[in-house]
Amino acid sequence: MRTFGGHRSRPKDRPESLRGRRMNKRNYQKELEKIIEGLPGSSGPVPRVFLHSCCAPCSSYVLEYLCKYFYITVFYFNPNITEAEEYQKRAAEQKRLIEAYNGREKGYSISVVEGEYAPESFLEMSRGLESCPEGGERCFLCYGLRLKETAEYAARGGYDYFATTLTVSPLKNAGKLNEIGEALARKYGVAWLPSDFKKKEGYKRSIELSAQYDLYRQNYCGCLFSRAEAACGSRQTES
Repeated sequence: MRTFGGHRSRPKDRPESLRGRRMNKRNYQKELEKIIEGLPGSSGPVPRVFLHSCCAPCSSYVLEYLCKYFYITVFYFNPNITEAEEYQKRAAEQKRLIEAYNGREKGYSISVVEGEYAPESFLEMSRGLESCPEGGERCFLCYGLRLKETAEYAARGGYDYFATTLTVSPLKNAGKLNEIGEALARKYGVAWLPSDFKKKEGYKRSIELSAQYDLYRQNYCGCLFSRAEAACGSRQTES
């Protein structure tokens, strides 16, 4: 390949869409930081965010980060957890963490709302997708199932934003989560808080906080499909 002025020439047969793809990739963490920079701070009302949480470990860093800027209501809604005992254990751990955070005054107070536990809705959604690999279309529909309920609650409650802790996990597709959140924001008229919480060592911090608070951590997201895959040892620790 010829070079000019010390730089490689651009291949003429390389599609323009591919040449610009990396440059055009959105940085959701920076978008979140820009929103936070624009908040009124002490000169105005504290905004309220309705935050879907998948589990206490994933929420640990997210809550620590966001509670400095927002009043947070955690929405524990996870019908993908198909075993009732596992669901109850994770729900209790979520509430314990919030109580601990409020007791240590890490920021603005945090409240919690527990959604309806209806695993049959997830199983119905998954029908025909049982063989779909983890991280694929079934997972994307599961994101939508949980975020739709979050958006509806946020709209009814008059919240300024809705969001999810799911983007802290390196096993979750942050781009798809933000895409779904933005579509739901347009539908329900409540702002989506963009995020990629694993950035800036957010995932690493969640592991540290999980150890600090002795949180129950699991190696699968909760559904029977991810549990089977984890049993085969094909995925890393989920949260």
